[in-house]
Amino acid sequence: MAMKIRLARGGSKKRPHYSIVAADSRMPRDGRFAEKLGTYNPLLAKDSEDRVKMNMERVQYWLDQGAQPTDRVSRMLEAAGVIAKKERSNPKKAEPGAQAKKRAEEKAAKIAAAEEAKNAPAEAPAEEAAAEETAE
Repeated sequence: MAMKIRLARGGSKKRPHYSIVAADSRMPRDGRFAEKLGTYNPLLAKDSEDRVKMNMERVQYWLDQGAQPTDRVSRMLEAAGVIAKKERSNPKKAEPGAQAKKRAEEKAAKIAAAEEAKNAPAEAPAEEAAAEETAE
């Protein structure tokens, strides 16, 4: 039986409250679970002590039994210092979308055209002045 340590949602609409549970991975999110290990209230401030409460002894027991924490629960366990911090890779996270790339290209072209127009008239009178000086 593949066990997971995951969140089970409770609370009313737009007022979430989660239980941290050890459950069989085949069970539904809010379905049957083996044991309740703690609570998570995302509506509280991030520095609040009541935001995440876990029974660390039981969490460690389930981890020793081979239970795999979900991504969100593993982040909570990393913050608590129970498990080592994992290296995460999301190379496309900071990459802008297609429309943003298009706007950036248009803006760069506009700036380049403005710079070119700004430099061209400044050079032309200097050339004319140089031509006049040589003619005299």
